[in-house]
Amino acid sequence: MDSDIKTFLQQQHGFIMSKVIFTACELGVFDLLMTSQSPLTAAAIAERLGTSQAGTERLLDACVGLKLLRVERKENTGFYGNEEVANLCLAKSSPKSQYNFMKLHSEYIYPSMQYLADAVREGKSQIQSIHGPSSKNIFDALYSSKEMFEKFMNAMDDTWSLYGREVLSAFNLSDFPHICDVGGAGGTLAKECISLYPKSTVTMFDLPEVIGRAKENFVCPEESQIVFQEGDFFKDPVPEANLYVLARVLHDWDDGTCVQLLTKLHKACKPGGGVLVVEIIFNEDKTGPLEAHLYSILMLLLTEGKERTISEYSALFNAAGFKKMEAKKGNLYTAILGKK
Repeated sequence: MDSDIKTFLQQQHGFIMSKVIFTACELGVFDLLMTSQSPLTAAAIAERLGTSQAGTERLLDACVGLKLLRVERKENTGFYGNEEVANLCLAKSSPKSQYNFMKLHSEYIYPSMQYLADAVREGKSQIQSIHGPSSKNIFDALYSSKEMFEKFMNAMDDTWSLYGREVLSAFNLSDFPHICDVGGAGGTLAKECISLYPKSTVTMFDLPEVIGRAKENFVCPEESQIVFQEGDFFKDPVPEANLYVLARVLHDWDDGTCVQLLTKLHKACKPGGGVLVVEIIFNEDKTGPLEAHLYSILMLLLTEGKERTISEYSALFNAAGFKKMEAKKGNLYTAILGKK
């Protein structure tokens, strides 16, 4: 019982924990400590960041409590350094940094959560309450300004820098010489794909503004294996390919829209081709994992979609004409391969 109460109290204050992490990211705590040759005192950190010593010390100690920082006490003075997870995920200079994802959560998701009760009462997205009546869906909202567009694209890049290699290696995709990343966002997943499968060509298929940004970020010679095509995957013909990748796309849409898109890809598939879907998956009894519950809440608040079980995805695949389906679970995401 005591442990249950302790867990409840931590959950009750979960939003404070999130904001502590967001604030430390924003102020540059993890970046400073990653580049420092040795642990630093709160006074030294405050001086370099231009913050108050008293406030900085409290923030640092909270990060120690969250196991993001470590501290060594010498003569009543604390010397702070990053834990490995902070170096990997929270310092901006890390190739697997989640800094931009934290920024999106802090500046967009966090304030949007005030509309969650309305979403639960009404059973639908609150995008128009959050952004105004001109926003028909989340993508209208996210692409409405250059600043918001960049925040979202940078966050998507962060996601696949951390998990892209894992989801693309769940199955051996070397038998698919031409892969199309449908809704490819910033292109990080496409880069991982040609790194893993150097004999493959990847077509990034997304809206014009997304493709324009992606092209600007492709500078390496080997990225000539990546082809760009502008289009709306609901309205326009999709490029010919052996395999279509839908990474965190279907959870944005209701079942009918998902079947519509999967059916379109099934028709476009070359013989022996298929679709690779990457999503966070519920247990069949929906008792977990917690990440699936949290993202399903976000989908209620911001989109027409939801997180699903393997059985629910199997039904979508079957309705679209894919009769063979296999799933492999990773650390966070599950890769689902459906073949024609």
